[in-house]
Amino acid sequence: MLRSTVGLVELREVFLTHYHADHYLGLPGMLKTFALRGREVDLTIYGPPGLVHLFSSLKRIFGKLTYEVRLEELEAGDVLERDGYNLTTFAPAHGVSAVGYAFVEGPRPGRFDVEAADALGVDPPERGLLQRGESIELDDGRVVTPDAVLGPPRPGRKVVLAGDTAPSPVVLEAAREAEVLVHEATFLDEERERARETAHSTALEAAELARDADVTFLALTHLSNRYFGPEIAREARTIFPDTVVPKDFDVIDVPFSERGSPRLVRGGVRRRRDEVVEPEREGAVP
Repeated sequence: MLRSTVGLVELREVFLTHYHADHYLGLPGMLKTFALRGREVDLTIYGPPGLVHLFSSLKRIFGKLTYEVRLEELEAGDVLERDGYNLTTFAPAHGVSAVGYAFVEGPRPGRFDVEAADALGVDPPERGLLQRGESIELDDGRVVTPDAVLGPPRPGRKVVLAGDTAPSPVVLEAAREAEVLVHEATFLDEERERARETAHSTALEAAELARDADVTFLALTHLSNRYFGPEIAREARTIFPDTVVPKDFDVIDVPFSERGSPRLVRGGVRRRRDEVVEPEREGAVP
């Protein structure tokens, strides 16, 4: 974060998928760094059952903090309501207490029909009310309702983070018609048996799931260090062409469907080396 244009912002929420060490060991250093910078804003950490027990051990590492950390354990099927979207959890197939996350926007108003509004005599200042779903009364007493000038509702966007998982019908349904699916691809197909033994997926299996779920764009993560990104991507693209393997600092732009498909922006939040912001207080953990 310090090496990106995002910076060490005052994060309000952190979401964990499960408690294998490679998925939480960055937390103690980050929590302590926030404290050394004098943070006062509360932080909420979400994760599957076991989160409270985990933090009873981690507290010995990061010690006393300057802000409150709230812990929220989530079960599969829980829904967190946010402004304009929901976070829905589901259970990946990883053999341990785990959740995946689906970010689902609510439906949006349909397209505004300018010609219909002109024909009805709706002045421009009142059109915003109709777009927000409110009826208006014209000077001659006629009432214009939103459906008179709006097309059918348009779906919002959906982004799914599966976490570590073997191929799973639960993940497939959670990912159904998502704009973006972020799925692990720990192995190539030559190691399919090893993937089975460790409850992970191959690149081909992730691609098959994305195809079957009618996903628009597939981002593969959690690669074994025996592989390079291009070979993982090549294998997946034989099944699902719109596949990428992002690197640190990359961004996936997710426009509304009528404005195009998701795209990968390489180094989208990379900060130039001479712009790196160092920790502000002595002793901060980099």
